[in-house]
Amino acid sequence: MAEPKAESEPLLGRARGGGGDCPAGLTTCRSIQVGPGAAARWDLCIDQAVVFIEDAIQYRSINHRVDASSMWLYRRYYSNVCQRTLSFTIFLILFLAFIETPSSLTSTADVRYRAAPWEPPCGLTESVEVLCLLVFAADLSVKGYLFGWAHFQKNLWLLGYLVVLVVSLVDWTVSLSLVCHEPLRVRRLLRPFFLLQNSSMMKKTLKCIHWSLPEMASVGLLLAIHLCLFTMFGMLLFAGGKQDDGQDRERLTYFQNLPESLTSLLVLLTTANNPDVMIPAYSKNRAYAIFFIVFTVIGSLFLMNLLTAIIYSQFRGYLMKSLQTSLFRRRLGTRAAFEVLSSMAGEGGAFPQAVGVKPQNLLQVLQKVQLDSSHKQAMMEKVRSYGGVPLSADEFQKLFNELDRSVVKEVVYYEFAVIGISLFRGVVVAPPGNSSLASANGSAPCGSFEQLEYWANNFDDFAAALVTLWNLMVVNNWQVLLDAYRRYSGPWSKIYFVLWWLVSSVIWVNLFLALILENFLHKWDPQSHLQPLAGTAEATYQMTVELPFRDILEEPREDELMERLNQHPHLQLCR
Repeated sequence: MAEPKAESEPLLGRARGGGGDCPAGLTTCRSIQVGPGAAARWDLCIDQAVVFIEDAIQYRSINHRVDASSMWLYRRYYSNVCQRTLSFTIFLILFLAFIETPSSLTSTADVRYRAAPWEPPCGLTESVEVLCLLVFAADLSVKGYLFGWAHFQKNLWLLGYLVVLVVSLVDWTVSLSLVCHEPLRVRRLLRPFFLLQNSSMMKKTLKCIHWSLPEMASVGLLLAIHLCLFTMFGMLLFAGGKQDDGQDRERLTYFQNLPESLTSLLVLLTTANNPDVMIPAYSKNRAYAIFFIVFTVIGSLFLMNLLTAIIYSQFRGYLMKSLQTSLFRRRLGTRAAFEVLSSMAGEGGAFPQAVGVKPQNLLQVLQKVQLDSSHKQAMMEKVRSYGGVPLSADEFQKLFNELDRSVVKEVVYYEFAVIGISLFRGVVVAPPGNSSLASANGSAPCGSFEQLEYWANNFDDFAAALVTLWNLMVVNNWQVLLDAYRRYSGPWSKIYFVLWWLVSSVIWVNLFLALILENFLHKWDPQSHLQPLAGTAEATYQMTVELPFRDILEEPREDELMERLNQHPHLQLCR
């Protein structure tokens, strides 16, 4: 009756040359003897080492349960089948936005020619959605069990996962009770969280933005002061006087009041309406060009680039901190695997004569590790070269250094598209006669939304909203959409478009450029030491997020690793 209980105990011992350092009654890998249950305990030790190495490969935390049943569940959860199922479920619940009301299933987004879209019957998309939510509920339950309630309570992402699931299920119930005629689906705004929660790269990016906000706010304040000062100067210079000709009237449209003046200069800050906003005043008096040149030099060329530099600096600092944490996780996982394997007894229950990992035991582990074939083959060849000599901790770690060149592949349209649909759906109405307003009555101003026939840029369905946001992010002629939605829905709409410009063009694009710049500078650095991947037919190099910082990251000390292992909530180390 004692045997099953022994098998469920944590099985991690630490061999340090002595044999009597384990508490009496503690079942560890070091205590495996010949007899009933020995094979099961041996298999559990191997599985523990396999899981710890896989944790290191994926930069995962090792603070999970390590008993036999938990090891089985853990490996099944992180198997390719389960993880691909979870990824497909995330894709599916996000894809529903294209099908559910308002549907994007039309051949065109142009409000003049768009036919009435097919709308799914009530309960169709809701059935798919509830299946996705059940998968997420199972995902949360497995994570909560594997890491324990204490970890669950301290992890804000898991707590947020629980809240989002509960709110989504409640909102789903309200939708069915109202026969899908609810005015707002709150759960649509929450769906991107499922992607964030399951993407470590996106979590790091969000933390980086949060970490950078104070510094960005200081430059943002300077930009706001810059805009306000030049707005007042512009109104003093250009808003007065008589309207002598057409150019005077056009000049006054840019500076006729405080909101219009502020909007004109804000758009000029992005250079989208340059030189349109300058030409009417410049044609009247060439000295007016000084105003616009000074504004552009200070705002666009100095303050905006200063903001870019701050984002780059903060991103680099946070990324280094994050990569240092990832490196520690990798080293901790491989060290935990070493501790398990180095404490395993030999045949007949004999203890190892020297501290280290037997090559045959490590080969058995590598056979079960989920790793790409090229890396696995190269590592196994290296292990075989040791013959029967045990690997030391340093040799064991160097064997896994090849993993440091693994590629990381993983940036906010969904949220703004859903909000845009809620705010602006149906705002842009097709002109009479099924043609452009300009051709219908000839009264549309040159360069306006109607004259340019931008009717397909709307928020009437999810697909159209995504394309509209893309056009806004590029900022070319974005002031045309800004002006049109101001006229169609009200001046408050400017807040939405300015926020989108700040988030997409200022923050996200600059973060992306910062990452590219880091990789580019390191790629052409003559002092960089990129090693070719072992086990491949040709020497190839992989530029990754980690490599630009790899030479300056600090290797964790042995005492730090062992201290963290001693604090593991589900392991008990032998001294």
